[in-house]
Amino acid sequence: MPFYHQLGKVPQKRHTQFRKPDGGLYREEVMGLEGFDGIQSILYHHNMPPRISAADELGPARPEYAAYGPLRHRAFATADVQSGGDPVAARRTLLGNSDVTLGVSRPSESMDYFYRNAQAYEVWFAHEGSGLVRTQFGKLPFHDGDYIVIPFGTTWTMELEEEARFFVIESASQIEPPKRYRNKHGQLTEFAPYTERDIRVPQELETIAGRGEHEVRIKVRDVITRHSLDYHPFDVVGWDGYVYPWIFNIHDYEPRTGMVHLPPPIHQTFQGWNFVICSFVPRMFDYHPQAIPAPYSHSNVNSDEVIYYCDGNFMSRKGIDRYDISLHPSGLPHGPQPGATEASIGQDRTDELAVMVDTFRPLDVTVGAQELEKPEYQASWLEDFEEPKEGTTTG
Repeated sequence: MPFYHQLGKVPQKRHTQFRKPDGGLYREEVMGLEGFDGIQSILYHHNMPPRISAADELGPARPEYAAYGPLRHRAFATADVQSGGDPVAARRTLLGNSDVTLGVSRPSESMDYFYRNAQAYEVWFAHEGSGLVRTQFGKLPFHDGDYIVIPFGTTWTMELEEEARFFVIESASQIEPPKRYRNKHGQLTEFAPYTERDIRVPQELETIAGRGEHEVRIKVRDVITRHSLDYHPFDVVGWDGYVYPWIFNIHDYEPRTGMVHLPPPIHQTFQGWNFVICSFVPRMFDYHPQAIPAPYSHSNVNSDEVIYYCDGNFMSRKGIDRYDISLHPSGLPHGPQPGATEASIGQDRTDELAVMVDTFRPLDVTVGAQELEKPEYQASWLEDFEEPKEGTTTG
């Protein structure tokens, strides 16, 4: 969330001498986006940031995409995705293109190394679980419902208090509030569905100045590189600026309603390049006396729609369970299944909770996602469709 923040000690003037108690210099690092033209933060280290004692390659990190096959509505069941490992190791990419990748992670243990994504912003939506994200910018405690937003180049590690479940978004561009929510100065307006008060930023800086061996795994150019450091990566004594990790909780999103059904952009929460992130939260329904609460059918002429289903009753969907991910691709209309429109009439509210990502370039499906596909989903628009009984399999 780009507003100014400061933690720790910084000199009165940037790019000037800033000395340690023993007279030595703290080392200044400018960490910015878009060269020197975008938002930036300035960090002050005990050690020289370029210092690396060893580097080696751990292997590729590029998703393996499958042949797409015939155009169809698709759904993927992630409830039983294997749990275990740390958050990064447990991450499983399911969909993606050159702008964004989407996946899930079911970690059961904390990370024993540090991680840095140098090619993407990351959004970790914490569907279940709690813990602590530790970064060179400070600590961020998290719990269920949190969007944890981690900028390019942030070095971090995650400590879990319990087994967790995440919906993970990797973006080749900055994640930020939609432009229409901000005034010309960048402040969120009175008609935005959340305010700066809802954003949680690091409040406690963790400075570790001692020597020791520490591992940092870096994702860049679709490869994981391991750097060995002889100092702790959290050696920052202070920083200020606009680049840092932050958290927004989905339950703090303030939904909008109208006389008749409002389209999905009304639920938009964040934007990236060529995609948006929306939050479907419990809300009152439309108040026109003849309103139809269920959404109307619509054609995704130039966008793919992905929904991660969290909780509640998804009134317009058949064949969808908690933890499922649906993909409604461009070139094919979608909307409520038979009976859903009629059933919605007269209802006064919904308790559904879901995260939607709309992309403006087609998404590919990974080989691993094919193992999770619910092949019966396309048939759910047929009047004689019967949902599979619990405990049965299809396909």
